[in-house]
Amino acid sequence: MADWIYRIRELVDEIAASVATIGRDERGQFVISACNDQFIQMTGGRPGSIRSFPAPLDTLVPNYARTEFRQKIHECFDSGVAQELEQAYDLRDGTHWWRLSLKPLRPTRTEGDPSAPEILVTGLEITSKMLLSHELELTTSRFRSVVDAAYDAIITIDQQHCITLFNRAAENLFGYQASEMLGQPVTQLIPERYRANHPQYVHQFARSPVRSRQMDERNRVYGQHQDGSLLPVEIAISKINVGGLIEFTAVIRDITDRVRLMDLLQKQAVTDELTGLPNRREFIETVETLFGTDIKLSVFIMDIDFFKKINDTYGHDIGDDVLRALAKVMMSADRRIGVFARWGGEEFVAAMPGVDIREAAGIAETLRSTIEQQNFEHNWRLGKPVSFTVSIGVTEQLPGEHDVEAIVKRADLALYRAKDGGRNRVEIG
Repeated sequence: MADWIYRIRELVDEIAASVATIGRDERGQFVISACNDQFIQMTGGRPGSIRSFPAPLDTLVPNYARTEFRQKIHECFDSGVAQELEQAYDLRDGTHWWRLSLKPLRPTRTEGDPSAPEILVTGLEITSKMLLSHELELTTSRFRSVVDAAYDAIITIDQQHCITLFNRAAENLFGYQASEMLGQPVTQLIPERYRANHPQYVHQFARSPVRSRQMDERNRVYGQHQDGSLLPVEIAISKINVGGLIEFTAVIRDITDRVRLMDLLQKQAVTDELTGLPNRREFIETVETLFGTDIKLSVFIMDIDFFKKINDTYGHDIGDDVLRALAKVMMSADRRIGVFARWGGEEFVAAMPGVDIREAAGIAETLRSTIEQQNFEHNWRLGKPVSFTVSIGVTEQLPGEHDVEAIVKRADLALYRAKDGGRNRVEIG
């Protein structure tokens, strides 16, 4: 037995790694049967500080590392299965990390030899690796902090279009938790009517030499919230090659407020502020779109009779009330009126696609009668209705005619005939 231990000690001294053999003494305490200088230096000792072997394990292993080390030795002795652990030792020049492997040694025994098996401990210093790993963790942590603190939603997908990153802003925007979305197809966040084209779009971008792009600002892009509602968004996408595989990252900004403002401004541009009806510009654009069809078109222009007298008698606020009352009548009028707009002042115009001039005159007469008889409800500021009547001039589009102003002018001439004829009447022109 002594010769075997001597040979082990010689072998240990020649190995460049940290090496030791550990056994038990007569009392069952762990002892170091042999170790090289690297093992002593690993634990913080000085080479040659151990004058004789076996030496108690506790004389070499620092107290802060002792519990875990002894536990692994116990497991190795009890199970006969190799064990591994990583330990840090605080030395004068800093902290050093080691990966220790514990392997049972079972020498050939002679009959009656009571010697217990020993454990071979080999250690490889992994300080550089641990420092690199620590730096990687710090970098990852910084990256995660930046991503999670970002105002915009950030989503990354792999080549299978499955989500691999979903930050807090994405959670807030789409209503899902990251744990719900990781590994899920990104199409879950896309409105159903756009899903079919998405894989093709991603494939084209993957093959393109362009590495990043802004989604087309001319067309609105929408995401889909967890509750099914649509989210107007602005998206910038980029791609990177990770180990030969392409990943796609989208930075997504919620533009709901911007879209709402744009829609409001657009509506204001084509809407009369006082009455809520389309304005002259919207009327002209609508009628011009009808010129490219074979649909017949009739137009009428309506004017409130003696409107100046209403303003002079009741004041301009009540005059505005009359305009709003008329607009309210028209909003619920005959559906054959395609568009009814405020032309200016107390004048209003209507376009009736698919309606001939006789039918249009009948529609105009019904409206004139409704207004004359006050056959509508309105919350008047005075508390009581203000009586008023209207005069209407009706015309139709002539063959080959594509000038809105010319059609309205012809209706306007008919309107003047209605006024000259005593007002509160319909004339055809």
